[in-house]
Order: sequence, then structure tokens, then C-alpha cells
Amino acid sequence: MSPTTPKRPPGLLATTLVLLRKDLLIEWRTRARLNALVFFAMATLLLFSFALGPDTKLLERNAGGYLWLAILFASVLSLGESFRVETENACLDGVRLAPADARAIFLSKALGNALLLLALAVVLVPVMVALYGVRIVTGVGDLAGILVLGSLALSAPGTVYAAISSNARARDVLLPLLLFPLVIPALLSAAKGTTLVLQGDPMQQLGSWQGLLLGFNLIYWGVGFVLFPRVIED
Repeated sequence: MSPTTPKRPPGLLATTLVLLRKDLLIEWRTRARLNALVFFAMATLLLFSFALGPDTKLLERNAGGYLWLAILFASVLSLGESFRVETENACLDGVRLAPADARAIFLSKALGNALLLLALAVVLVPVMVALYGVRIVTGVGDLAGILVLGSLALSAPGTVYAAISSNARARDVLLPLLLFPLVIPALLSAAKGTTLVLQGDPMQQLGSWQGLLLGFNLIYWGVGFVLFPRVIED
């Protein structure tokens, strides 16, 4: 009899899809994190409108910035919870012993976080339109592009820092301290791009802000992909 050929471990793409499916199934079964994010972000948008009072012109002018601030604050809750399941009972070690490529863990977590933030952004846009009295001027496609790029830009570095802070005693404080300074360029680009979508783009500046967001994504998704195996080493 010929010796049994050992099975090859699944590739990077297959492992990423399996881990992403696992995370999405967990989220779909509970939906606790998404519900908390939606209510928290809606409350943030509402607080901005209360703080500025009856000045509707100011609300309209800064609506894009308020939207992305609400998404940023909510992302801290989402990112902080993304490694909770893995840190309980050393589940992350079990995933790595499967064996699962550490880079696949990064891709699955980052993509899952990006999808969650994108879903949150889609829910918040009608709320923003109703609260601030704005309208989409340049088209839904332009807005969708900004939402996708902005969600990806928050997700990649956020996933890396969530993994770094997951075992820290003060992780709820450490994560925003690490993340907020880093994502300022992405936040400004997303806010400015959204403002142009809502108020018009006579100078054709939207493409430049989208390009800046795309460059930010290429850099930090690449850095996270390369460095994540070292991040989760003991």
C-alpha cells in the first residue's frame, strides 16, 4: 500500500474566507455589536445637532465631518470587541494551531470590521440627511466610494491596534490613544470627500481626496498584512 499523502493546509485565501465567515456568523447570530454601534452613532449625530442648536447652515456645512466623527467613535467599540472572542480562553492560540496563517487572521478581522463599519455608515446616512437637512448632490456612487474607502481606512490600522491592545489591562483607553492620531489623514479625507458629495464639487476636488484615501489604504493594509504575524506573537 502506498503511504497516505498528508493533506496540505488551506491557502491564504481559503483560510481568510473561513475565518471571515466564522466572524460574520457570530455577529449575525447575536447582532449585539451592530445594534450597539448603530444606537451609539445615532446618539452622537443627535448630540451634534443639539450642541449647535438652531444653526441649520452650520449643520449642513459640517455634516460630513459629523458623520465621520460618529463612525470613528463607534469604531472604537467595534474594533475593541473584534478580538474579544479570540482572547477568551486562548482561542487565538487555537486558531493559530489549526493551523491558520496569521496574515489570514488579519485579513479576516480587518475585512469583517470594514463590513461592519460600512453597514453602520449606510444606516447613518439617512439619519444624517433627516437631522441636518442635507442632500446628495454629486450622486450616490460618489458617496458609496467614500464610505467604502473610509471604512477600509479605519479598519486596517484599527485591527492591528486592537490586536496589540487586546491583552492590555487598560485596552479600552489604549486603543483610541493609538488609533486616533494615526487615522487623522483618512478621517480628514473622508470628511472632506463627503462634504463635497453633499454640497457639490465645482472644482473637481473629489478625485484627489479619494486618491488620498486609496493611498492611505494601500499603505496601512500592506503594513498590517506584513507586520501582523509579529503583533500576535507571544
